[in-house]
Amino acid sequence: MGAGILFDSTLCIGCKACSIGCKKAHNLPGEPNPPDLNGETFTIVKELDGVFCREFCRHCLSPACVSACPVGALRRLPEGPVVYDGDKCIGCRYCMVACPYNIPRYQWDRASPLVRKCDFCIHLLTQGKQTACAQVCPTGATKFGRRDALLEEARDRIKSDPGSYYQHIFGEKEAGGSSVLTIAGQDISNFGLIVPKITTPLPDLTWEHMRKVPFVAVGGGLILSGIWWLTRRKKEVAEAEACQSKNEKGHK
Repeated sequence: MGAGILFDSTLCIGCKACSIGCKKAHNLPGEPNPPDLNGETFTIVKELDGVFCREFCRHCLSPACVSACPVGALRRLPEGPVVYDGDKCIGCRYCMVACPYNIPRYQWDRASPLVRKCDFCIHLLTQGKQTACAQVCPTGATKFGRRDALLEEARDRIKSDPGSYYQHIFGEKEAGGSSVLTIAGQDISNFGLIVPKITTPLPDLTWEHMRKVPFVAVGGGLILSGIWWLTRRKKEVAEAEACQSKNEKGHK
């Protein structure tokens, strides 16, 4: 299953060391922890009534951004990280449309812009090190390890102290699951973070339309088909979420 990160909101003190450490590890300019992610900020800490939660790329197990990229600029490594190759990118920004979490950001102010997001500190992982955010976290709110082991730890924490935790592990199953797992004292959507209500990997939904596009299609026809199914994605996801919600209520 590869590497993962467990973020425990109940342990976060809002020191923003993760955002600062990320910028240092990637030589990113600009102020740490701005109000929102941008082309030079890969992770931020959000605050709600004195409680804190992190926002950064979830590194999905079945990444919608990877499936949407027409040139292979995005790919998921066996170790877990979803990485980006700026040399291959053509700037179509399909990945930005496809991402269910609204994470990738575009360098609009650059003459040669890139799509930017957390890369799971792949340069550190290849050296046998942890991600920068996990290294600098003073309370252990951000923990790096094997996803399967972190998932078990998350379950144990919730079970051992049910009064402190919302009874859900965010990232375990949403949109097929992700390498980033989050536990908190409340629904993290309260912080403005997106929480997909479906468990089906988004590329599986897309394929139902893509498989109908003739393989002989070329040029403008293929491009228009790609634009069509990408813009349809949000509607498909909304319909799937409504259907799953209805089914869940029917089983209660």
